[in-house]
Amino acid sequence: MLTLTDNAVVAIRDLLVGENVPAEAGLRIAPKADEAGTLEVTLASMPHAGDQVVEKEDVRVFVAEEAVRILDDKALDAQPGRPGQPSFRLDRRT
Repeated sequence: MLTLTDNAVVAIRDLLVGENVPAEAGLRIAPKADEAGTLEVTLASMPHAGDQVVEKEDVRVFVAEEAVRILDDKALDAQPGRPGQPSFRLDRRT
């Protein structure tokens, strides 16, 4: 199962701040349409049917069913950037 680093938790939390963001919102990782082998990261108000939900502290990441196997041995990390624009990366867990 995908894991989240502390840096990823902070970055996701920062992205989900706002008046109109539902409490159940999270980051969603899914294959990008028409680009084989590419994953897309978006904000989602809730998981889609079949998504695996990864939770750490007060943040949630929704992993599309088609991406679960790809991300099974990975950790999502983040590097701070400009406010609201972190840089995410996937690392193989050791």
